Amino acid sequence: MTHFNRRDFLKTTSAGAAGLLLATPLLAAKTVPAGAAAENNTTLRFRQIHLDFHTSEHITGIGEGFDPEEFASTLKKAAVNSVTAFGRCHHGYIYFDTKAFPERHHPHLKRNLLKEQIEACHKRDIRVPIYTTIQWDHFTARQHPEWLVLDDQGKPVGTPIYEPGFYRNVCVHSGYGTFLKAHLKEMFETVPVDGLFLDIVKVLDCSCPACRAGMEKQKLEPALPADRLKYATKMMTDWKNEMTAFIRAMDKDCTIFYNGGHVGPPIRQTLPTYTHLELESLPSGGWGYLHFPLTSRYARTLNKDFMGMTGKFHTSWGDFHSLKNPAALQFECFTMLAMAGKCSVGDQLHPNGKIDQATYDLIGSVYREVEKKEPWCQGARAVTEIAVMSPEEFQAGVRLPEASMGVIRMLQEGGHQFDIVDSQTDLAGYKVVVLPDVIPVSAALNAKLEAFLGRGGALIASYKSGLGETGDAFALKALGVDYVGDAPYSPDFIVPSGPLGEGLPKTELVMYSKGLEVKARAGAKVLADAVVPYFNRTYQHFSSHRHTPSAGKPGYPAVVQQGKSIYFVHPLFTQYNQNAPRWCKQLFLNALSTLLPEPLVRVKGPSTLIATLNEQAAENRRIVHLLHYVPEHRGKDFDVLEDVIPLYNLPVSVQTPRKVRQVTLVPQNVPLKYEQKGNRIEFILPELNGHQMIAVQG
Repeated sequence: MTHFNRRDFLKTTSAGAAGLLLATPLLAAKTVPAGAAAENNTTLRFRQIHLDFHTSEHITGIGEGFDPEEFASTLKKAAVNSVTAFGRCHHGYIYFDTKAFPERHHPHLKRNLLKEQIEACHKRDIRVPIYTTIQWDHFTARQHPEWLVLDDQGKPVGTPIYEPGFYRNVCVHSGYGTFLKAHLKEMFETVPVDGLFLDIVKVLDCSCPACRAGMEKQKLEPALPADRLKYATKMMTDWKNEMTAFIRAMDKDCTIFYNGGHVGPPIRQTLPTYTHLELESLPSGGWGYLHFPLTSRYARTLNKDFMGMTGKFHTSWGDFHSLKNPAALQFECFTMLAMAGKCSVGDQLHPNGKIDQATYDLIGSVYREVEKKEPWCQGARAVTEIAVMSPEEFQAGVRLPEASMGVIRMLQEGGHQFDIVDSQTDLAGYKVVVLPDVIPVSAALNAKLEAFLGRGGALIASYKSGLGETGDAFALKALGVDYVGDAPYSPDFIVPSGPLGEGLPKTELVMYSKGLEVKARAGAKVLADAVVPYFNRTYQHFSSHRHTPSAGKPGYPAVVQQGKSIYFVHPLFTQYNQNAPRWCKQLFLNALSTLLPEPLVRVKGPSTLIATLNEQAAENRRIVHLLHYVPEHRGKDFDVLEDVIPLYNLPVSVQTPRKVRQVTLVPQNVPLKYEQKGNRIEFILPELNGHQMIAVQG
């Protein structure tokens, strides 16, 4: 599985940055060659385990404690119905009887471990996809240094040779690619293959001999980072297409997933090569608690079945003999259901092969609850009305854009129903589009947004969103503003009034981050001006500890409305992710309320409450998910969640397109009193103890 330093995960990478993933600009989805499409008829199961087995050659007695009956019965007792088992690990060792590569068989494994795992699980109707590593392979890195990914200085990318770890990258475009095909072919000939989890598949800047020769053949200049990125992107697309076609020639039904540790807009280029999506997202392992909401709200727009993937570990992969707090595992799995996904929990089998009972007591305590909830999650699709354009599409190398995290926080805290989208997403069905802080608008995107507004849609944009691709003029004329330049003062201040100031004091409120200066066009309405300070803080003139106070003089527009478009000059969402000023959130939510006065869901509760709305069309019902878990920053490394804090007597109001026959707490099957007022129903939830689903039956 993917491991990384959190700072590297959050920061922007450059084309030449050794060892880091190169995120690519969004391109149109390519047509997959005949036979390469990965579609199948397999429906993902809800209760999955991803069972790591990265095991050193210096450990003996591999698998000696494995008992097939104990293994499968423990999984079954824990309500697990799918487990991803290991064909080959990051150390490079194979865990089934291999005749083609005996030198890669783990030297201390004396049994056909993978086959025994599969046979024992199949007897209990437990599905067993098979894991194999791709770009990390310690055995190959040592045996074939000529196959290693090299940076632009000719150095191997990944773990230095005198440091522990198997993170040196191997280039799939070298001779290693031939080995991978032979390895997969033997796997299909040796054991039943329900599916494949192909791990560590990323677009990497590589200057190995094979890639340099390939670039020269395609008339590209290997010395140029842009040309290397272009080549790496195309070659990875071609490789996935080729591998999926190769797999389909052997098996037309197995599931196929290529894991890069993150799913975002660049996946569109190769989406047809996947049967489904697995969203690796261990909150304590570097991803954080906002990563899964980001990726799941995007993945569910791609028309692929998907699962979330967390871990049983206190920290991250390979954290032996640790257990996640039960409340945290509940929150993470139940959030997967709330986002209309399936569940996967990561574990790592001990080298001796003996399954850990305490781990499956923990997982079983959650998965038995998931099993009870499944009837109201099968076939469910999210019901949303807000589309948030992803900055990731436009910020190469940034997987968790600050603006994305800020807008997700605001909308979740406001109880809104929204998706993360990209410029290719069909906007039909959405009522509001949000362009957070840094969304440049091309001619094509401008036409798309103008058409959306023309159909009655509404739009909120902030800071540099709406500027053209050159960044010196607004391409999106619907915002009603003309670009002047950077704001001359920072910080400056807003005095909210009218609907924009609902719930806020009528006083100057500081906007910490520098915005833009704009002019309102004829016909546009200035909802609030930026009030300027006496002067900017410099060494020549400053006042007090932090920033200069307001001089009480309006300087330039801060919030402008034209028709159903509202524009903020400040980077509201990036600012909220930085230090969460409540007034920034309230300004945005107030603006949203003017454009969306009747949201799908209203819940009167604390901002720590999360509400989602799904629909089961076949059952003619909507399912409200309410979650209340509060992660805390107790240690300096990551947020933890230990306690469940119940809430009582929550008023809930939900839009419904039909007359309602019954409102029921599920899976408890307890009816609730409700009142239907037009297209809304209202009821009181007596108690929310972590997670509650409410079925609204039409």
